[in-house]
Amino acid sequence: MPGEESTMPPPSLSADRVTVPQSDVERSRLLLYGCAAVVVVAVLAPLARAGYVLRYDMVFVPRQPLRWDLLVPSGTLPRAVPQDALVGLSALILPGWLAQRVALAGLLAAAAIGAGRLVPARRDLTRVVAAIGYAWTPFLAERLLIGQWGLLICYAAMPWLVRAARDVRLGHPGAGPRVVLAAACASITPTGGLLALATTLVLARPDGRPGLRRRGVVVALAVAALNAPWLVAAAVATTPLVSDSRAVAAFAARAENWGGPLVALAGTGGIWNADAVPGSRTGPLVPLVTLGLLAVAALGLGRLRNRWADGTATRLAWLAGGSLLLGAAGILPGTSGALGTAVDLLPGAGLFRDGQKFLIPYALGLVLCVSLGAERIADRVPAGGLVLVGFALLPVVTLPDLAWGAGGKLRPVEYPAEWAAVADAVAADPGPLLSLPMSAYRSYPWNPGAAVYDPASRYLPAPVVVDDRLAVDLRPGVLVIRGESRAAAAVRDRLAVGGPAADETIRWVLAQGGGGDRPAGLTEVYRGTELTLYRNPGYRAAGRDPVAGLAGYLLAGSVVAGAGWRRATTRRRPR
Repeated sequence: MPGEESTMPPPSLSADRVTVPQSDVERSRLLLYGCAAVVVVAVLAPLARAGYVLRYDMVFVPRQPLRWDLLVPSGTLPRAVPQDALVGLSALILPGWLAQRVALAGLLAAAAIGAGRLVPARRDLTRVVAAIGYAWTPFLAERLLIGQWGLLICYAAMPWLVRAARDVRLGHPGAGPRVVLAAACASITPTGGLLALATTLVLARPDGRPGLRRRGVVVALAVAALNAPWLVAAAVATTPLVSDSRAVAAFAARAENWGGPLVALAGTGGIWNADAVPGSRTGPLVPLVTLGLLAVAALGLGRLRNRWADGTATRLAWLAGGSLLLGAAGILPGTSGALGTAVDLLPGAGLFRDGQKFLIPYALGLVLCVSLGAERIADRVPAGGLVLVGFALLPVVTLPDLAWGAGGKLRPVEYPAEWAAVADAVAADPGPLLSLPMSAYRSYPWNPGAAVYDPASRYLPAPVVVDDRLAVDLRPGVLVIRGESRAAAAVRDRLAVGGPAADETIRWVLAQGGGGDRPAGLTEVYRGTELTLYRNPGYRAAGRDPVAGLAGYLLAGSVVAGAGWRRATTRRRPR
């Protein structure tokens, strides 16, 4: 991760003025790296097999194309901007299976090492408690099971961002570029970009000299510019920027056991999708463990304030509290109605309908306080080391089904060869493609036990029209959240009245599931076991000028390049 210093954070109250022996620095560093390696192996061991993990929003393909509709989507909201652009760029040098493993292993390792380096601990074992605790949370497990790896990169970058933002406020040289680089990692999704900006504004704003205040403003503006890709894409999009207010109830935090949704959120869980909840989270003792951790965190908060005597602990507490409030906004009596109104009326407010995803600062603050609370307990008992070992193992004991690919749910599969055949046919005559039957998420016999967002949208070298509506099981009923794509809505309207699937705006029709008769007016080009591809002779190409949408990428890229250059030159200067 960006921002790694040449020394570990010192373990005493006078944090910035103590010289740590180099041998202790190396021992602490190796210990954290070892913890990170163990976590990566424990969680991702099934990925030693060949193939791709395909689960909900996690869609990796052999070579994701750099298509305009992925770089600057116009028919849908830019939820995966600039994430899709980065994956497409990585495909120029890495196959998709390797890019997926680098991303997943990297975020787990960065989360563990970053938290271990951030906690102002006196004991190496306290750093281990923080490292394992942050890399083994219900939040990480649930977002991994729903496939939101881009959001988890923000999760992994948060400790590094907090540390760099604190250094900016304290006036440490070279801290500004580290903030920008850490925030750039966090900002590969719109949610991560907003969290990075909020964290920078809260933690990097100096209270002292005018020079430091100006530096804080410059850093905040640079982090804000990192959000330009998705902001510009939203500005040039032809789709409505408001969402369905019913999604607030659909995506509200859920109870995982008898403790209710608020206790689930307090334990960093509570995701809306029951299929993404590890089985261990439903246990009857989980609420009691959560309350116990909150009590230990209360012990550690005072120690965190003492060791970060510059006010960082208080600022982080406010940030964590705000993120917890956002997580609960969909279930609290006063805020749920206000959020629904905002989603209906305000462009972009739909970002906040799934409030649980904003728990990242809270999760980090909780882990830091629990680690220092455990250290405080260890300081008062004879076998203090054993106490810290117990706290380090507690996340694994209470969430054992994160291990081995989340209990085997994250297992690689291979795409059938017919996917490559369809991609070759489409590449020979590019044009928009309609994927049928209309469904955003699909289940395949070769990917058993997991639904995945239609892989055609990433695999094929053409703009793909899929049904962007989302069906949420609220039990006893199913709520269908309306989509934003006008192209998908037009297809649904035609099919509803018995019209043709393809009009002059559609070049290809891909029928998934195998079998079926050839749709009228279309020419069959390829037929496999599960995929059948048809060409529409009536297609009429329509021009599109997406160049304006690249302005956001140019701005954000310039900021990252500048920060990288400043960081490199700072590290080369003699000390």
